[in-house]
Amino acid sequence: MFFELRLRPLFAMVFCLCAFSCKERLSDAEKIVTNTMVDSRLTYREYTADSTDIIISREDYKNSLYGFWLAQCIANWTGLVTEMDKIGIPTKDGKGAGFYTRDDWGKPDQPNLWSSNKFAETIDFIYAAEDSIWGADDDTDIEYIYQTLLYDNETSILTGEQIREGWLKHIKTEEENFLWVSNQTALDLMQKGMVPPATGDPMNNADYEMIDAQLTTEIFGFFAPTCPDVALKMAHLPIQNVARQNAEWISEFNVIMYSLAPLADSSKPIKDNLIWMATEARKRLPDDSYAAKMFDFVKAQYESGLTWEEARDALHEKYQIRQEDGYEWATKDKVCNGCFAAGINFGASIVSLLYGEGDLKKTIKIGALCGWDSDNPTATWGGLLGFMLGREGVEKAFDMKFAEKFNIHRTRIGFPNNGIDDFDNMAEKGIYVIDRVVQEEMGGGIDLGKDVWYIPKNGWSIAPGK
Repeated sequence: MFFELRLRPLFAMVFCLCAFSCKERLSDAEKIVTNTMVDSRLTYREYTADSTDIIISREDYKNSLYGFWLAQCIANWTGLVTEMDKIGIPTKDGKGAGFYTRDDWGKPDQPNLWSSNKFAETIDFIYAAEDSIWGADDDTDIEYIYQTLLYDNETSILTGEQIREGWLKHIKTEEENFLWVSNQTALDLMQKGMVPPATGDPMNNADYEMIDAQLTTEIFGFFAPTCPDVALKMAHLPIQNVARQNAEWISEFNVIMYSLAPLADSSKPIKDNLIWMATEARKRLPDDSYAAKMFDFVKAQYESGLTWEEARDALHEKYQIRQEDGYEWATKDKVCNGCFAAGINFGASIVSLLYGEGDLKKTIKIGALCGWDSDNPTATWGGLLGFMLGREGVEKAFDMKFAEKFNIHRTRIGFPNNGIDDFDNMAEKGIYVIDRVVQEEMGGGIDLGKDVWYIPKNGWSIAPGK
């Protein structure tokens, strides 16, 4: 008896729980197959499949990773149009007050907090057409670095020294480097010889509760498909490199969401899957934390039937104005310069996640109009939905083809080919990272003849963070 759940074309993945003969093993002939992705540095060990194993197509997963990188770039660049235009708290020059609404989509972009210049003429989607190149930004580039470090170091778990060496190699230190608050503080500490996780320790890094980690570590969830416990183990040190407490738990929430995406049930609406994933990830937020209370508050607004604008305004009033549940929206010496504590952007991200209801374009629109550091939530959920839709699903959502190349050197340094990569290669490298994780951390196996992973159903539970 077996059960098969097909997720393509909606999710561009195939998962099945199948019965296999215990005698079925990888043969040497199966290890080298034409058109099959093989990492020559990795030993593909023999594995006896169990009837309860989750089976995932590597080729379909590669398509999902392509969709992740593509949609994350679309969402990131669209969010940049309104980044820091509306932050809720008026400044002396009058900037920051008020918020956008759905009626502002397609209307003129307004200057952001830092400049009198506008990012774009109108608030709309930003695309890189087929014959152009996507530029990296701070919502995509650190994840690119972490994938590279996992691949180059041939490991599933990065050490503090590996993270430090990677950051110092690939991040500029003396000029515009697209780092903010806790990330910048961590880099400064690394230059002085400090090694993660000390770089994110509150004793050394006063910015440990800022938003940084929640936009740089989600990808670890995709490296541990269906296994949030493994994903949290992999992401632990990269997150603690810059974050603790609420900022750490919020980052882990995002990692869990990404790890659970491959378990989505295609027989249900995508919004139902997202609510299930978010409810599971909520277990990581300690009940007495402002992060948990903020999530519960936004979810209650959504369930009450309020519009997303009303929910956003209520979030602003409760947490940014009244600073309830222990939330302080900025550090005492850095008010209104973009260094928000993790919560307000997390709350805004939950607004766009729930009200977007699994519609990629709608989710990005709400995230872009919601306010604050708007490219952060758009990139996070754009990437998640892009993964669930796959490349073709993303292209269908926008009814167009996009650029396939990616310029990591727009924001980072020290990569081959003058920093020009492409989504296909980035997705394939992700597959090789997961090959190692499946064997080393999940106790699973890989059948290169069938081009699938076997992931044991060991069970997992999500405990509150500490």
